[in-house]
Amino acid sequence: MELTELVGRCLEGDKLAWEVLVRNYQSRIYGFAYGYVGNADEARDLAQDIFIRIYQKLGTCRDPERFLPWTIRIARNVCVDHLRRRKVRPAAHDTPVDEMFDLASDGPDPEERFTAESRKQLIHQGLQELSRINREVILLKDIQDLKLTEVASVLKVPVGTIKSRLNRARIELARAVLALSSRPDSETP
Repeated sequence: MELTELVGRCLEGDKLAWEVLVRNYQSRIYGFAYGYVGNADEARDLAQDIFIRIYQKLGTCRDPERFLPWTIRIARNVCVDHLRRRKVRPAAHDTPVDEMFDLASDGPDPEERFTAESRKQLIHQGLQELSRINREVILLKDIQDLKLTEVASVLKVPVGTIKSRLNRARIELARAVLALSSRPDSETP
């Protein structure tokens, strides 16, 4: 089913169409939220909030061809609002980094899986070290794979600004990852 038809059916109240839409985008929305908060449980809760907001605002999506950037803009707003609330009311405790990835090996080569997971974790830790704007640009362009024009639309800044911010963000991320990997307590191979 095409996205235009799917959105139309959702607007008509078709629950099955809504379920298909959620299934199609749930991992992308979860990954986006995880990039902002760095915590799996919190990201799941945020993803639910994002889908509630998408459902409430579905009628305002004028162009189904631009559904993904429209969805990402909503997701970004929900995540930013959440982070603002969290600053006002800090969490009771921090989640240890060890709980953020699974070391269980169900693949054929446990060492390769551990290496890949460790590197992924290092990138997530590095993302948390970035400034908010640099983290957003990396999440939107490199992780969500949006086009530069779509990133500019979501952040409401010119494309040239996005290009320069993206370059600075990648440099800042590289420095953060290098700093994290050179720590004596780092487990990254």
